[in-house]
Amino acid sequence: MESAADKANQPRRTSVWLEGKPAARGRKSERSDHPTGLDRDRIISVSVRLLDAEGPAKFSMRRLAAELGVTAMSLYWYVDTKDDLLELALDSVFSEIGTSGDKHEADYADGTADPGSDWRDDLRALAGSYRALLVRHPWVSALVGKFLNIGPHSMEFSAAVLRVMRRTGLPPHGQTGALASVFQFVYGFGTIEGHFVQRCAEAGMTQDQYYRDAMGRMSEQQEYRGRFDQSEEMTEARGADTVEEMRERDFTFALELLVAGIEAMRTRG
Repeated sequence: MESAADKANQPRRTSVWLEGKPAARGRKSERSDHPTGLDRDRIISVSVRLLDAEGPAKFSMRRLAAELGVTAMSLYWYVDTKDDLLELALDSVFSEIGTSGDKHEADYADGTADPGSDWRDDLRALAGSYRALLVRHPWVSALVGKFLNIGPHSMEFSAAVLRVMRRTGLPPHGQTGALASVFQFVYGFGTIEGHFVQRCAEAGMTQDQYYRDAMGRMSEQQEYRGRFDQSEEMTEARGADTVEEMRERDFTFALELLVAGIEAMRTRG
């Protein structure tokens, strides 16, 4: 384990994935004499569980150690810093995004994609999986902008997205813009949705209960009444019975607008 002085003399760390082979450190074969009996996979798994329950603001090495029943110093046999552990946890949850429906171009002799696979369907599937990840783990949205996202699972997701974009028929200079329009939309939508779901859980209410309570209180306030009427009209136009149904319709329609935009830009060349 490195001393504080050694770390202070090192160049600034940019990513745990650029500091050698992170998965190799702390393996049982290398640390079998260590009394904790820990392994990195267990540490990451418990970290994800704590982040889901309490968020990154309350996450600490001391809190994690207490959950694992070890001393905080024991964790530093497996990771060098708290940020390294957060980056490892972030990459681990990206394994939940299904990319199996998207085939590698090398799988086909002529270098093209599966003729039976529609890029629109694959794009919808990847966008939906990314949204689900952001909702399931609300802390992810705060960390994807902090780290480089170059772990194996993050890179697999990025590669899948790029493969689908190449199949849209857009020129190369337009593919990055299309990627940004779709996945920055999904990021924003999933982030807001995830935070709302989390807030409802913390309040001990369902999403529908929370929504009705908030709308009811707003309708009672004089300054909101005019705007509230317009909001009610739009809500009724959605034609859904629950908050989740309304949100699902909004997401699906917005994503279809983006797919249609890609098709239109491809036609324009």
